[in-house]
Amino acid sequence: MSGTKTITSRDNPTFKALRLLAKDTREQERQGRTVVDGLHLVAEYRQRVGAPELLVVSESGERNAEVQELLARHQGVEILRLRDSLFGEISGVSSAVGLLARIAIPPAPTEALTESCILLDAVQDAGNVGTIMRTAAAAGVRDVVLGPGCAGAWSPRVLRAAQGAHFGLRIRPAADLAQVVARYGQLSVAAVAAGGTSLYDADLSGPVAWIFGNEGTGVAAELAALATARITIPMAGGSESLNVAAAAAVCLFEAVRQRRQTSR
Repeated sequence: MSGTKTITSRDNPTFKALRLLAKDTREQERQGRTVVDGLHLVAEYRQRVGAPELLVVSESGERNAEVQELLARHQGVEILRLRDSLFGEISGVSSAVGLLARIAIPPAPTEALTESCILLDAVQDAGNVGTIMRTAAAAGVRDVVLGPGCAGAWSPRVLRAAQGAHFGLRIRPAADLAQVVARYGQLSVAAVAAGGTSLYDADLSGPVAWIFGNEGTGVAAELAALATARITIPMAGGSESLNVAAAAAVCLFEAVRQRRQTSR
């Protein structure tokens, strides 16, 4: 492909920099950049945000018709071609089609939260964080706030799990959740495994700041105490709790159901 630079050595400085960026959350934060991996995510970024800073294609990926078509739509963007083995050291996808991009991480919003939002308290699993973001977008919730201890909001693993949801969300990483709850002027709800008001008895028809907690310990007690209410999802006997991403989906779509009923 004309204008494409080929890298064949893992000692190449550009390759080393890309590999570090793809693997190290601190490097992503330092540079304000990250890597989106896969045909779908690169296409979503192109459609919803614009051209990436850099495209990286594997030798085998370059022969893929869909990849060729997408590359052709990125006139003027630098393209690097990597040997398949080198591409595999950057990509986190075992069956990668052979395309990824380096993008700039957008600045975190600073305006006050007034609409429904999600607050994540030390949710450590990248798959859970990304899935919650994907669910938020599907439920019409655009603001996601991550507290300390969460998986990196813009890490490649979270991006893959969210499947493009990032590009329509307003994401605030490394936030002081206690301050966010204190300043939020609407209903704030901590999702707890037991002892809360039944989800189906709560009035969720207005804006809600949802607080979801760590996979093992749940929402921190001091943070839950700041919330307006605590809710629990009723479950069949013998079931202790749901995965945090599943719990978020149940809660968010119960709110969707209530809002639709109210608007009729």
